[in-house]
Formats: sequence, C-alpha cells, structure tokens
Amino acid sequence: MGIKACILNLDGVIVDTVRYHYVAWRRLANELGFDFSETQHETLRGLSRMESMEEVLRWGQVYMTEAEKLHWADVKNNWYLACLLQMQPEEVLPGVLSFLQNLQQTGMLAAVASGSRNAKAVIHTLQLEPYVKLVMDGSTYRKPKPDPDCYLQTASALHLPASACLVFEDMPSGIEAARRGGFPTIGVGLKADLSHANLTISGFEDLTLAGLLEQMEFSLSQSV
Repeated sequence: MGIKACILNLDGVIVDTVRYHYVAWRRLANELGFDFSETQHETLRGLSRMESMEEVLRWGQVYMTEAEKLHWADVKNNWYLACLLQMQPEEVLPGVLSFLQNLQQTGMLAAVASGSRNAKAVIHTLQLEPYVKLVMDGSTYRKPKPDPDCYLQTASALHLPASACLVFEDMPSGIEAARRGGFPTIGVGLKADLSHANLTISGFEDLTLAGLLEQMEFSLSQSV
C-alpha cells in the first residue's frame, strides 16, 4: 500500500480526555450560575474551544462580550490543564502503547493530529514522546475538521503525500476530513458511526501494523 506513516487523532483514539473537558466546562457553567448534563457535553466533541464556549453560553442563556469569552475560555483551559497534569500513563487507551511501540520497531512514523491546543502537553504527560515523531495541534492550523487542513499540514511536515499516511479517527468529522484530503482511513469505534472509513477497528488491543495493513488491503479489495 506504500504506507509510510500513521497519523492518530488524540481524544478518543490515544486517550479519553473528554471527562476532563466536562469537568472544566461544567465548572465554568457553575461559576456562571447554571449547569448542564454529560449528554449535552457529548455534543461538543469535535468543536473548537471557542465554538464550545458559544454552545455552553447558549445553554445557560448567558451573554458575553468577545473579550469576556476569550477570558473565560482561558480560565476553562487552565482548569482543564490542571486536570491533565494529574493524568497517568496508565490512562492511555488499551493497546495504544504496544501499537506505537510496534510502529517504532517496524520503522513506521507515528504522528498525532489534534484540534486540541493542549495535545503536546497530553503526549508529554502520558510519556508517549519517544514514540511520536510529530504532534500537530490546534494552534498550528486554523480550519477545523471536516476541513482536511490538519491532516494535510501533518503530512506536509512529514514530507509525505496523503496517500502514504494512514489516519486513525474516532469521529465522523475526522474521517470526512481525512477522506477529503485523500488519506486512507481507519475508524476507531463502532462501524455504524464510522461507515465512511476504509476500515473500522474497535480498539488497539492485540493490533500490529502487519495485521492492520492486511485487513486494510482486504477491505480495499472488497470495495473495488
């Protein structure tokens, strides 16, 4: 297939930081005099920080100036970062570390492309830096998914064409972004939710690069 690199999304693929975002956004809401449910918070997945801020304020029917929004977004992010500093390497999702180690052993490049501006801090806290050549975060690119900008910039930084980079995503918008950019895609999660991916896996446990590429080639041959 000519695959030279694996590009992984962060949240939902490598680690689940959604609960920490929930704690921080809910704390902000409580400070402003209202509350919201975990189910509501799920709808924020894939949104940028400021898009999430707009949605949270809409739930609480709170008006803010642009300057106030920026201030509270920074406050929320500081609370979130405080949660991240308490993370442990054991919070890496099952099988991810062994898969990254397998990539390293086989000479395959591994990169992370995330909309989170805290992606580099998370990778550092989880002690995954030895296995990841590049982290492209939300401060590097401006166009959110499903625009392919994040993945195209990551491939460019790796000096590789999109066709040589296998993208791992847990969100439909991420799969769409990769597809628009011409990347082969692996959906991580339920096939029903990620039906446009070239291949879907439930997780990384017992997964090797060789086994994955074999599944991928079979899946592509079936779709021809």
